[in-house]
Amino acid sequence: MGTIDEKQPSYPTHYGRLRWRPVDIALGAALGVTCGVFFWGFNFAYAALSPLLRAILPGIASLLHGFWYFSGPLALIIIRKPGAALYVNLVGSCTEMLFGNNYSFGFVFASALIQALFSELPFLLSRYRRFNLFLCVTSGGLTALEYGLYALFFQFQGVALLSPRGIIHMICEIISGICIAGIMSWYLYTALAKTGALDRFASGRERRGEA
Repeated sequence: MGTIDEKQPSYPTHYGRLRWRPVDIALGAALGVTCGVFFWGFNFAYAALSPLLRAILPGIASLLHGFWYFSGPLALIIIRKPGAALYVNLVGSCTEMLFGNNYSFGFVFASALIQALFSELPFLLSRYRRFNLFLCVTSGGLTALEYGLYALFFQFQGVALLSPRGIIHMICEIISGICIAGIMSWYLYTALAKTGALDRFASGRERRGEA
């Protein structure tokens, strides 16, 4: 009788790659704090610029909104773990609130949570197997769609979705999500990877290998 070779082929464990390591948690915390400080500073810039933009064309200030939610796609493309956007967004929101801003904690926290869920969606649908510019841009675009509608309901009360201002707002929001949260996040990641700072992570080794 023939013997059965019990040695099983060695396959990369996909689910093992998705497990969070202490170094991933540390990176996410550092990224979240950095983004939180940026959000806090951007609040002042937006407060100065948005009245000027609204005077030019109501709704066009939404072109800047991507700077408030680029952290989700950036976290996912760098850390490459399920929940990366959630973790980084929540750390960033807590950091921002520690510095203080004009928005309530509930608004900032809920907004960050919902943004993160939409940022995660394209990568979730790929089962966290692919991390490329297309998915990063899709992530930014979906986050923009969510944030644009969220802003209409909770910030711009009285502005109808199909009104001229509502339409301009949503168009500018989507552009902002694609260009800032999507494309800008991708090139921030590639620039960071080229420095060698991400060499302990799959995202860094991948980019260094392509160089």
